[in-house]
Amino acid sequence: MTHTATLDASAQTAGTLTRRAIIAALIMGLAAALAWLLTPTYRLADENPVNLESMIPTAFGDWQVDANAFAGVVNPQQTELINRLYSQTLSRTYKNTKTGDRIMLSIAYGEDQRDGMQMHYPEVCYPAQGFEVRSNTVGELAAASGPIPVRRLKTVLNNSRFEPVTYWTMLGDTPQLGGVKKKIAEMRYGLRGQIVDGLLFRVSSIDRDSSAAFGSQEAFVRDMLASLSAPDRHRLSGN
Repeated sequence: MTHTATLDASAQTAGTLTRRAIIAALIMGLAAALAWLLTPTYRLADENPVNLESMIPTAFGDWQVDANAFAGVVNPQQTELINRLYSQTLSRTYKNTKTGDRIMLSIAYGEDQRDGMQMHYPEVCYPAQGFEVRSNTVGELAAASGPIPVRRLKTVLNNSRFEPVTYWTMLGDTPQLGGVKKKIAEMRYGLRGQIVDGLLFRVSSIDRDSSAAFGSQEAFVRDMLASLSAPDRHRLSGN
């Protein structure tokens, strides 16, 4: 009897282990299938291609590209990183023919905004190049086509180059400033099987008077957006 009971107990234990193994295998299989189903495969960039060089005019309103700019656009990222993160970049300096104001424009576009490929923000990149960020505020830029959520930074290099910065980012066709809302938007695209693209639009100028600089930057952006076609304006600002 004891021997028979031992065999029965062993059989029950083996059966339990087998069932657990089967259940574990099923769970692993379901997890793998779910991961495959949720892996984005469709690039939004293929649906609506971007060409920054042709999209952004070299002259509009009272602004035109300053080929003899004494201060070039600061690129706070290494070339290797830029090539890995972005599909296209555009850097130009514009001069206002009436006021003499100069605005440095930098746009970086990436076709894939999944983890590891996401754009890097100026408040992180500028300090990496020796700049001090003395102020970082969130606001709105009042464009004629609608308000754009922006960040405004006051940056200084070696206490001699004062460079106020205005920027925003686009995730697909929606302006974003990072944080939880951006993560939620990324998840929504992923659940639809879409690989979302992204764009960082940055303007800056060398000026100790940050209020005047931010005003000039806003005027530049308004004039530039007003000169674009409706689809290109929407692509850059969501408006």
